[in-house]
Amino acid sequence: MSLKDHHLTGPSSAVEAQHSLGLRVIAIYKAIKTVGLILVAIAAFRLNRQESFDHLVRWLEHLSLTDSNHLRWQLVHLLMEQGPSKFVAVGIVALAYAAIFATEGTGLWLRKHWAEWFTVIATGSLVPVEFYETIAHFSWLKLVVLLGNIAIVVYLVRIAMQPRPKKPA
Repeated sequence: MSLKDHHLTGPSSAVEAQHSLGLRVIAIYKAIKTVGLILVAIAAFRLNRQESFDHLVRWLEHLSLTDSNHLRWQLVHLLMEQGPSKFVAVGIVALAYAAIFATEGTGLWLRKHWAEWFTVIATGSLVPVEFYETIAHFSWLKLVVLLGNIAIVVYLVRIAMQPRPKKPA
């Protein structure tokens, strides 16, 4: 292999390995979000049963947390207003988002070009909502999530727009 050949293959394979690592990190992040949403859905579906719902409300009413007493009572009142039937909708929405995140993560893990664009569209479509939420109800966690999702979108657009080597027929 000549120096010229090494120059043509070396840097591109290093860049390729770096992009592969970046895609794997994003895929793992999406997998963690998927598992979290599945747990939320399971909890929501369990709260759909009246006895589970009543048990949670009673538990919250008797929980003694002096520092967050006001927050606890707000949660109890919110739960009682919503009732157990609303949790089915929460569970369905959580499962729908889990399916989207699982699709994104699996496609990125497998280095599929469509997954890069799918993730850009899915993640990018939520950025305006996250921006509004961060401004309207600021928290550091919301800001970190917003900035992280913007970074993911920018990173994936850069990767997705790079020319792809032709696959042998």
